Amino acid sequence: MTTTISADVAIIGGGPAGLTAAADLASRTRARVVVLEREQEAGGIPRHSDHLGYGIRDKRRFTTGPRYARRLVDEALAAGADLRTETMVTSWDGTDMLVTSPEGRARVEATAIVLATGARERPRPARMIPGSRPAGVLTTGELQNTVHLHHRTVGSRAVVVGGELVSWSAVMTLKEAGCRTEALVTSHAAPESYAVFNLGGRVMFRPRLVTGHRVVQVLGRRRVEGVEVEDIATGRREVLPCDTVVFTGDWIPDHELARSAGIALDRGTRGPLVDPLGRTGREGVFAAGNLVHPVDTADVAALGGQHVARSVARFLDGEPMPHVAPLRVVGDAPFAWVTPGLFHPRLPAPARSRLETWVTEFVRVPRVTVRQDGRVLTRRALPWPASPGRVFRVPWNVLDGADPNGGPIHLSL
Repeated sequence: MTTTISADVAIIGGGPAGLTAAADLASRTRARVVVLEREQEAGGIPRHSDHLGYGIRDKRRFTTGPRYARRLVDEALAAGADLRTETMVTSWDGTDMLVTSPEGRARVEATAIVLATGARERPRPARMIPGSRPAGVLTTGELQNTVHLHHRTVGSRAVVVGGELVSWSAVMTLKEAGCRTEALVTSHAAPESYAVFNLGGRVMFRPRLVTGHRVVQVLGRRRVEGVEVEDIATGRREVLPCDTVVFTGDWIPDHELARSAGIALDRGTRGPLVDPLGRTGREGVFAAGNLVHPVDTADVAALGGQHVARSVARFLDGEPMPHVAPLRVVGDAPFAWVTPGLFHPRLPAPARSRLETWVTEFVRVPRVTVRQDGRVLTRRALPWPASPGRVFRVPWNVLDGADPNGGPIHLSL
């Protein structure tokens, strides 16, 4: 028998963006808010990231991932949101939504839907790295789940592939599990994380930094015995002995539900194409957090959820919102993507009044140029570097002066 879950707002995903949106909507409006979370506990990735660094921007705190996740859950529940864990959306064609939980199957009926399903790291097969299939090959999420939630051991010597913030998170988790990080491998000339994290990580954990290299093969039969790496510039190869290899970064949005509902995806981010309000191309369906672009810190994702909650509240109130033909915002190389991917002068600014972008090469002193139909709208030097492996933020007002009747807007460096 299929029951019905009725709500004003259904939020799919109980991570920082979804929980923050739920708390904001439930506390500021009279809307019935239900959060559908497939895991046994809500909280998202921070739940098994047992180290400091969470809550800085949204909570003005410096706390651990599990404490941060618990606070978000508590705030959503205290606000009156209906939080349903172990509840997975199994079917959605844009109209009928079916979920499965320990209570059985149910149909969800909601006036507004917020997609907040987050992002995930690509596993080794998706990275097309050959070799045998021994035990000891993990992503950061698998590693943290193993160590922090199930309290199991891993190996004794690890190689971490990647140089992003999450890569150092993996190094910290390995240390907690009693596993030494022998090397950190990145294809870039330097680790992609912020300089302070790179310096601190090198001092605290003393891994060998193998920059300008890529992993070409995983070695070992029953257990990892090493990884073969290649110098991108010279082609020279060497083997790094280890019994554990952790693939970090290389994120992709969990966009399967959006795709099944026929929602347009951004070719760059591979998440839903949204305007500054977080609206997708389907009426009443919004997207927030790391589903929109992979990947940002938990506190920034939470603030994105709060921003979208305000848009949802206006939608529920029937407040007139501009429905205009927006312009596409396109990032030219070295931009890999730009979001929000839609712009119109009548629309308000997105969360934190920022365009969020991702670059494929390091630019120490970035000068952003904005063009439309061959006309230069803006040239602006920004005081922070553009670096692969982390979000590069551009002030929203660089788009001022765009012609609403013109062609796509192009950003370049």
